[in-house]
Amino acid sequence: MSDPMRIRAAATGDKVTVRVLVSHEMETGLRKDAAGKVVSALFIQTISAVHNGKTVMSAQWGPAVSKNPFIQFTFTGGKAGEKVEVTWVDNTGDKRTDEATIS
Repeated sequence: MSDPMRIRAAATGDKVTVRVLVSHEMETGLRKDAAGKVVSALFIQTISAVHNGKTVMSAQWGPAVSKNPFIQFTFTGGKAGEKVEVTWVDNTGDKRTDEATIS
């Protein structure tokens, strides 16, 4: 299992800006190790964010996304004290969900 995501969510007026640093190796399946063997592909396929039961962001990724990717998005309708939950699923079926409180 990977390390927790670092999530920051801040409300400004009626908009909430969410910043997420995702901890994931993100291997393409094209790189070779020191012995010359191909390193198996390992990358996030889907990532989404939910606020009050509503999906506020979703994306489909592939092997071209960098290791430990950073994403930022904005949505309306959030208030300080509410939670934002971010979930990713990778190509091996591993899944991680973390949440943050809007400040």
